[in-house]
Amino acid sequence: MTTSNSPKSGDAVQPGDRECMPFDYDEGEWAPVIEAQYQELAAVVVKGRPDACLERIRSAFDFAREKHRPHVRESREPYITHPIAVARIIADLGLDEVSLISALLHDLVEMSDVTVEDIRAMFGDDVALIVDGVTKLERIVKDVFSGERIPQTPIRSDDPDRPVEDPHVRRRREDARRAANLRHLFFAVAEDLRVILVKLADRLHNMRTLKAKASEDQRRIGSETEQMYAPLAHRVGIWQIKWELEDLAFRYADPEEYERIAALVAQTRAERQSEVDEAVSILQTHLVGSGLTNAHVTGRAKHLYSIYQKMRNQGVDFADIYDLVALRVIVPSRNQCYEALGFVSAIWRPLPHTYADYISKSKSNLYQSLHVKVIGPQGKPIEVQIRTWDMHRTAEFGVAAHWAYKEHGEGGQAVADMDRRISQLRKELFEWSRDAPDSGTFLRQVLQNLFGDQVLVFTPKGDPIDLPAGATIVDFAYRIHSDVGHRAIGAKVNNRFAPLSYECKSGDTIEVVTRAGAVPGRDWLTLARTAHARAKIKSYFRRLSLDENADRGRALLQSEAERTGIEPQKLRDERLREVAKDLNYPGPRELLAALGNGSASLRSVLRRLAPAQPLQPRGITIGPRRADDSRLRVTLGGLDNVMYRRSRCCLPLPREDVVGYVSRGRGIVLHRATCPNLRRYQDLEAERVVPVEYTVAPGQVLAVSLRVVAIDRRGLLADLSTVITDLKVNITRVNTQSHKDGTATLSFGVEVRDAIEYNRMSDRIHALPDIISVDRPTSGMGRDQ
Repeated sequence: MTTSNSPKSGDAVQPGDRECMPFDYDEGEWAPVIEAQYQELAAVVVKGRPDACLERIRSAFDFAREKHRPHVRESREPYITHPIAVARIIADLGLDEVSLISALLHDLVEMSDVTVEDIRAMFGDDVALIVDGVTKLERIVKDVFSGERIPQTPIRSDDPDRPVEDPHVRRRREDARRAANLRHLFFAVAEDLRVILVKLADRLHNMRTLKAKASEDQRRIGSETEQMYAPLAHRVGIWQIKWELEDLAFRYADPEEYERIAALVAQTRAERQSEVDEAVSILQTHLVGSGLTNAHVTGRAKHLYSIYQKMRNQGVDFADIYDLVALRVIVPSRNQCYEALGFVSAIWRPLPHTYADYISKSKSNLYQSLHVKVIGPQGKPIEVQIRTWDMHRTAEFGVAAHWAYKEHGEGGQAVADMDRRISQLRKELFEWSRDAPDSGTFLRQVLQNLFGDQVLVFTPKGDPIDLPAGATIVDFAYRIHSDVGHRAIGAKVNNRFAPLSYECKSGDTIEVVTRAGAVPGRDWLTLARTAHARAKIKSYFRRLSLDENADRGRALLQSEAERTGIEPQKLRDERLREVAKDLNYPGPRELLAALGNGSASLRSVLRRLAPAQPLQPRGITIGPRRADDSRLRVTLGGLDNVMYRRSRCCLPLPREDVVGYVSRGRGIVLHRATCPNLRRYQDLEAERVVPVEYTVAPGQVLAVSLRVVAIDRRGLLADLSTVITDLKVNITRVNTQSHKDGTATLSFGVEVRDAIEYNRMSDRIHALPDIISVDRPTSGMGRDQ
């Protein structure tokens, strides 16, 4: 089972790029070529699947050929050559008859008058489902991951009766649309993973024939393949497709760097081949002589993209990379893998910290092998991989091996593991589609779970759980169940207690420890690494405060409506329900709660409640300065009323970490513990940095700076000032600056009692739409001496 690497002529035609070329090829001249290609495909099918129904496959081929008759690739070849090539890849992977037929038909719905229902009537439900999924997959994924750029300024309509549309509302609606499309797709993929496999075969052939495209399209498609399809092949464990997609994507996305590395590799090819041949001969002879007579040893050069990645990630030159080749040892049984490892270590000295056992702790895509790096016969590092034939098949073909095992009645434990892995993948896809509370969370889950690095851990019953690398016990607990997550206090990891902050490692067996009455802490949001867990934690706290925030939101809405002259009947739940739907909230209660906690804009809601009524612009009241540092109380070493002042560079507040600097003749200068100026003093004059106690008189306020960076939009300043003044915080100054990249920086002078009040204000601002960052700026080096 090997996919063909021979180049195929033609062109990679993408959805959206499928304008048919003029019908200018000689059908009679091409007929024997097309028939020969089909016969080659049929021969591979018969060899791999003697029981396959060739009549049904031929029927699908004839149908596709007829419907594609008007279609020509940009290379001037008949379009039917592409479905044949895709089906050939599917056959080489050992996939079943349904997959082969789906590959032959996969472009018909998009390119002809054939419908999914037509395919269902002729070839059955399974084929129809796969063709429908493949038809949608590339268009939807491209839409989700590239997306339409949403303008940063309000959209004006030529229709005077149509209200001006806020950019952040439009962006939220676009995210909801993309997420809804992707949800529908994932339900189809979860129902039949062969959708992914046929799509990967389609993309692989398109990449093999990409040279017929213009250079601009080559770069775009190459970059898209590197970012989406190669990681997808890795996720389903098909190494053979993954590495070829990576090399081809590298070739077209960055042709200059590709050619440079290819030339460097070519210069040393003969020398490396000599090293490989010598190492293979030595190891094969030693293993056979030691009793492993069925051991099979081969050598391979690492592909160009992996070399490029190593050079980039490790910051090394090509000349500094020595492990450009790897040896692969394949033996009949698992026990013999460990025997072979001992023999390898006896021949060549292993390099420290390079041994990895992916047999006892397999990777999340079921990859299994022993890995070790040794100093080879010519004194250069060589990587050795050791696995069984079943492990090799799974490593090469991933979940595609499932259908080959099933068809031939082979595999034993490998089939059971594959069944469990496919079941787990389907469960994950359903969970992503079902559980995300909003479109933004859903899209983040897709990016993180589908394209990020993964670890595979196990429940006490042995059930596998996939988690993103870096996931903690909190993430694991919420993957089990929301109630388990809410009540978790720690876990037993490999029978040893671990805190909630423990980062899960592949192979861990984890049992969550819960306690009745335990509840999540807000700091869990910093422990959770997955969007799924963070969404569950946020949902818990939203439920706690939903009623309170809804009451507050209704009061704010009524007050603002009264101030702007909006009639009370327009605030009824029937109208609020329409506005909530327009703004992508489940209902009026959730919309009011969002107003109450500051995550929704009052003006956006009022504009929809009364679109024809002009809203008076909200002014920003700059209040008189009330801050007075003279009422501070500072204690140093039990002495009160020492001479002091707050440093202008960081303006420290009570109830946060504050340190004093003993200046020369100017008393104690108070700094925040995180102030960069203080760190300089600690380095130069550590003896002058002293601890202090810092309090303020009841009711007293202190001046502090606030800086907000956000996506620039109409009403941004008004929304920010509303949040600040609603908290009874006085604004003493405002400066705004718009930037060319569509963002804006707004600097406020405000007066607060302490750090708690400041942090409450910062959290409310963070909850507003389009906020990028909120911080307290510090100035340059002070003059405290």
